[in-house]
Amino acid sequence: MIRIRVGTVEIQAGLNNTETAKALIKILPIEARANIWGDEIYFDVPLRIGIENGKEVVEMGDVAYWPDGPSLCLFFGRTPASRGNEIRAASPVTVLGRIIGDPEVLKAARQGAEIIVE
Repeated sequence: MIRIRVGTVEIQAGLNNTETAKALIKILPIEARANIWGDEIYFDVPLRIGIENGKEVVEMGDVAYWPDGPSLCLFFGRTPASRGNEIRAASPVTVLGRIIGDPEVLKAARQGAEIIVE
C-alpha cells in the first residue's frame, strides 16, 4: 500500500504484483509536481521500465505507470482522449494499482500542487 498526497488531498492505493509496481516501491519516496489532464493527475517519476500488459482504456481509480513520461497517473474520471464514458490514457499505460476509497476526492487537486508518494 502507498500513500499519495497531492497538495492537501491524501489518498491511499493498493498495488498489484506487477514488476512495475515492485520497481515503484523500490524508488519511494517520490516528490513531484501535479499535472492535470481532464480527470487525470500525472507526475514525473524517476523510473524507466517498459510497458507491462499495456492498456489505453482504464478504470476509475486506477493508478498506472506511463512510460512515455515517465509518469505515474491517477485516473478519477474522463480525460481529453476519452470516447463516450470511457476513461482513456493518452497512450498505453501499465496499471499497477487502485485508489482505495473515492478517487473523485482528487478533483480538489490543482495544477502544480506538490505531490509526495510514500
